[in-house]
Amino acid sequence: MIDQDPIGRTPRSNPATYTKVFDPIRALFAALPDARARGWTKSRFSFNVAADRGGGRCEECQGAGLKTIEMQFLSNVQVRCEACNGRRFNAETLELHYRGKTIADVLSMSVGPATRFFRNHRKIHRILATLERVGLDYVHLGQPSTTLSGGEAQRIKLASELHKRATGKTLYVLDEPTTGLHMADVARLLGALDELIATGNTVVMIEHDVDVIKCADHIVDLGPEGGVGGGRLVGSGTPEQLAGCQTPTGQLLRDVLRRERSLDGTLDGTLDGTLATGAAVTAEGAGTYDFRPPKRRRRTGSSGKEIELLGVRTHNLRGVDLRLPHGKMTVITGPSGSGKSSLAFDTLF
Repeated sequence: MIDQDPIGRTPRSNPATYTKVFDPIRALFAALPDARARGWTKSRFSFNVAADRGGGRCEECQGAGLKTIEMQFLSNVQVRCEACNGRRFNAETLELHYRGKTIADVLSMSVGPATRFFRNHRKIHRILATLERVGLDYVHLGQPSTTLSGGEAQRIKLASELHKRATGKTLYVLDEPTTGLHMADVARLLGALDELIATGNTVVMIEHDVDVIKCADHIVDLGPEGGVGGGRLVGSGTPEQLAGCQTPTGQLLRDVLRRERSLDGTLDGTLDGTLATGAAVTAEGAGTYDFRPPKRRRRTGSSGKEIELLGVRTHNLRGVDLRLPHGKMTVITGPSGSGKSSLAFDTLF
């Protein structure tokens, strides 16, 4: 299950440690001639290892880069450590440089530049490239997890799965992965999910974004309302099949699929007096914006295997029967309180 819970609850947790890319980076610094001459191991470059155990962290802040000041009547305040100036390591550790950068400099790099910086190191580059593919090129490697949004945390978890060796036997259950994403980032996210499906895995997600719904192989539409008025299966099938249903999802898909056919794959033109999705927009001083929305995916072939759920009565679900295809992307949608989480997390997971 890949949800929007934080990847850590303290400033010590960050994208570099969660994805484990910091391990090979520390090993790279430990392999430097100066580090070997001093007898340093990769523990020296961890901000979690104390000096008496071979670490090189700043002991004033214990590698946090911040110090907590307890207030008597107000919430505690965190300020930058004056000893290391927020760099987490002691001065001796920061004497070593790899291609002109210290270990603290690497943690301060954002994912995009770091991916190019480590392009010649296969393992490091592979992990960073997956973070970039899910649209996190702007996040800093050492950014405290407490400052990440729920959507960013979820995409870091997704990237951690993408760089693993593919098994083709994994079921991924996601909770609204497009939360907070720009339309262009949604397209990148769909590309990342396609990578999981291409290796034989199965993806099931709760989602309302129309660009995701229209690209699904299979849709489960719950409703018709929320709470006691929900919990029923009001439609299931491909986007084209759901477009024939008289539900809010069906009506939305009908309009979207009709619009795509009318555009006939072109990137310019207008529809109903408004700028068509995907048209090139130029603003003075802003360059040209050329966004191609994700197209309806048509995957061929199937294992023929399905996940079968019969008579589901979790929470407000009212004896729901459904089948979810393996090796495909299924979207569960419907009004708030219609039973989506009850089906995806409390039943399927």
